[in-house]
Amino acid sequence: MIAMPEIAARMFNTPLMLDVAKADVIARAFGPRILGGAVDIDLQGVGDMGILPQRLNRWRASDGTSAATPHRIGAVALIEVEGSLANKGTHIGQSSGVTSYEGIAAQLEEVASDDSIKGLVVEVDSFGGMVDGCFACAEKLHRLSLQKPTIAILTDHACSAAYLIASACRSIIIPSTGFAGSIGVISMHVDMSGAAAKQGMTVTILRAGAKKAKPGPFEAMSEEEYAESIAEMEAMRVEFADAVGRYRGSRLTRDDALATEAAVYRGAKAVAVGLVDAVALPEDALAAFIAEMDAAGV
Repeated sequence: MIAMPEIAARMFNTPLMLDVAKADVIARAFGPRILGGAVDIDLQGVGDMGILPQRLNRWRASDGTSAATPHRIGAVALIEVEGSLANKGTHIGQSSGVTSYEGIAAQLEEVASDDSIKGLVVEVDSFGGMVDGCFACAEKLHRLSLQKPTIAILTDHACSAAYLIASACRSIIIPSTGFAGSIGVISMHVDMSGAAAKQGMTVTILRAGAKKAKPGPFEAMSEEEYAESIAEMEAMRVEFADAVGRYRGSRLTRDDALATEAAVYRGAKAVAVGLVDAVALPEDALAAFIAEMDAAGV
């Protein structure tokens, strides 16, 4: 089990490639446990999170195969990108609520090295997650896409970090009610000084180096620190758009990706923008891809 301080370190005061709705849920769920009271959250445009996701793969191995082994449907492999995305760990898919880039990468390596696997389906339903590890994971998938046919099939959402991974596939399919996009970065700075004061605690911060551990959790963020943080996040957004533009090519250029201003688009609108390639039921898209691989004999 991950300790609460470690969760706080991973989710607060650090840039995240995460949709705003998911950020709101995380802040409301963990904020009171970390701060000991209610949390005021300044987020705009937060709505309903949607319904329970569909599942593409109904076939489960019962032979104790490892987490690094992707699911197989004949000559087609299936890798799940589900729930919150973290850098490291053995978490794979919806059963844990977390998918790690490390776990995805391990499965990608197996797909690349197994000649009996002719194509790859990446099943995506995620609002995004950590920046650390995401770009390397997406690049590994992109390199595989140059080697074998790949398709990202959204069962609901592919936002932020999850969209970056999906964009590394040769094509992306979305259901009519699914959402894609959020090509941006978000960060939640937590000022715990008020909570500490209410508990009768005074925190004295000692620093060797003027910028050591700034902005810190026991002090308000200065205007200079705010500007520096925004500049760093904007640089990450540009890097995000660069990668998407390279993966999607003329379908969604770097400038087009930046022009979305991290908006999310539903179904056919996502196709019109160039974020995805077609609208279809996930099950139909899966069946069509398997049939295509069989017909091509790749």
